[in-house]
Amino acid sequence: MIRVATLNVWGRQGPWPSRLALIRRELTDLSPDVIGLQEVWRHEGRCQAEEIAGDLGYEIAYAPAFTAEDGRVQGNAILTRLPIRDQHHVPLPVAGHEPRALLYVQAGDLPVYVTHLNWQPGHSAIRQEQARFITAHMTGSPAVLLGDFNATPDSPEIQYLSECFTDAWTTTGDGTAGDTFSRTNAFVSQYDDEPTRRLDYIFTSAHPIRTWLTFTTPQDNIWPSDHYGLACDLTLPEPDPLGPQSRLLR
Repeated sequence: MIRVATLNVWGRQGPWPSRLALIRRELTDLSPDVIGLQEVWRHEGRCQAEEIAGDLGYEIAYAPAFTAEDGRVQGNAILTRLPIRDQHHVPLPVAGHEPRALLYVQAGDLPVYVTHLNWQPGHSAIRQEQARFITAHMTGSPAVLLGDFNATPDSPEIQYLSECFTDAWTTTGDGTAGDTFSRTNAFVSQYDDEPTRRLDYIFTSAHPIRTWLTFTTPQDNIWPSDHYGLACDLTLPEPDPLGPQSRLLR
C-alpha cells in the first residue's frame, strides 16, 4: 500500500510561520509516501518545499511555473520517501494571466504528476485544454495525478479527467461532497464571493482504498492553508519486470 496526498500551500500568504508549523505537524502524523504541493514559493534562496520537508526524510522535486515581478518563483513540488528515479516538468498551454506547469516524478514504481490549473472562473476552456495536454503527456499505468484543478466535479474539465482516471474521492471518499475550499476555513470566509466547493483532486489508474480530507484542523483560528488537502491509500499491481520507463513524453 502507498499513501499519497496533495495540498495547495497558499504560498507564504497569511501567518506563514504558524501555518508552516501546522502543515509540518499534520504531515508528520499523516506520513504520506508522496505528497504533491501547489503554490510553492522560492525566493532569495528560500524554498517552501524544503521548509515543509525539513528533517522528515523526503526527497524533493520542484517545477517552477512563473516568476513574479518581485523575483518570487511559484510552482509545484513533490515530496517523496520513494526514491526519485526520474523527473521532468513542462509548461501547460494557454496559460492566461499566470503560467502553469506539470511536474512528473518516477517515485519508486509509481509515476506521480502534480499540477495546478488556471484559476479564473471563466477559463474552463483553458482548463479543458490543459487537462487534455496533461493526459497526452501521461503514459504507463498505474499513475497518480495530484493537484488543485480550480474546477468543480461537474465541470467539463473534471468530467474529462474522471473518464480518463479514477477520481479517488468519488470512489473511496466518505460520501460527502469532499469540499477542499470551504467557508468553514477562516482564510476562505474572509472573501464574500468565494463559495464552498471541491477544487482539489487525486486521480489515479491504481486502486484507491480510502480517501479523506486532510490539513483541516486550525489552531488559534489559523488554518494550515486556505485549501484543505486530500490523502489516499492505494495499491499498485506487481511491477513490470522490464523496470520503470519514463512516463513523460518530451
